[in-house]
Amino acid sequence: MNLTADISTVLTVRRCYLGALVLWIFGALLAVVFMASMGWGAMDIALMPMLAVFADALGVELPWRFTSTEQAVLMSIRLPRTFLGVLSGAALAVSGAALQGLFRNPLADPALIGVSTGAALAAVSAIVLGAGISTMPAFSALLLPVAAFAGGLLVTWLVYRIASREGRTDVATMLLAGVAVNAMAGAGIGLLVFVSTDQQLRDLNFWLLGSLGGVTGSRILAVTPLLLGALVALPLLARHLNALLLGEREALHLGFHVERTKRLIVGLAALATGASVALTGVIGFIGLVVPHLVRLMIGPDHRTLLPAVILLGASLMLVADLVARTVVLPAELPIGILTSCVGGPFFLWLLVRRRPGGGS
Repeated sequence: MNLTADISTVLTVRRCYLGALVLWIFGALLAVVFMASMGWGAMDIALMPMLAVFADALGVELPWRFTSTEQAVLMSIRLPRTFLGVLSGAALAVSGAALQGLFRNPLADPALIGVSTGAALAAVSAIVLGAGISTMPAFSALLLPVAAFAGGLLVTWLVYRIASREGRTDVATMLLAGVAVNAMAGAGIGLLVFVSTDQQLRDLNFWLLGSLGGVTGSRILAVTPLLLGALVALPLLARHLNALLLGEREALHLGFHVERTKRLIVGLAALATGASVALTGVIGFIGLVVPHLVRLMIGPDHRTLLPAVILLGASLMLVADLVARTVVLPAELPIGILTSCVGGPFFLWLLVRRRPGGGS
């Protein structure tokens, strides 16, 4: 008995050390990718001038010289874009991890089950049908994220209700419901694109494929509190998600308020996904690939899984954006195309791996 307890203690300590090490590695990776995203592009900027620009913005003078063009590119274009990439990548990844914990299945993803498409439908409706509703800047900045959040929340609730029966969630039903929701939302988006004006059509075409470009500072500031709120709140539910991995009945016996927890997770995941979609368009598979990779590294404990997913999700989004805006210069490849090219085969591999005799 003592030997079993000692082994369990040793394994727990090793998992804690492994989790801490992975967090440090992912934090360092994010710092490196952040600087690369700021420095590389159509006009490369060296590290020292970049640091001098940042220091100048803080009122500190460094000995390295920089041009006014470099300063304008860094502060007006790349900094907002990189900041948005960090927030949206982290939000999509942590939403995917939370939904996977809620559904108790690694195949759950905001894009696969229709949350992203539902949010996109609501955002497109706001763009096409909401034109001219109000000329107030604050209202215009909040209209898109609020609409996208409402659409994402509605789809999440609908898919969950369809897939859940007697306290259990059927994964096949969940995925099929997601397919149906994606099809209906896609049809709605197609109809709105058909009736949109030429200017709206130009805005929508690139937005629907996913991009971090062209977002104004006012819209980023309007959405940042929503994204930060979800990024802070979801890791606080790590113990609840760990309990849900055992089953809803077991979590209830452990003293957790299961229904309230489920509502919180659904609402926060929809908030994070909807706010992200409102600014970046539909960027799929970040919420599927990142949590699964991290889970393979450090296990299913959400206390370390969720922070690690936030760091890696932000890093991978910045890497995808960096590739998208440099691989076909002077043009820019939509990020949604790039992530789908990587995420599609990864999802097929997951499905094959989960088949009987498929290696899982």
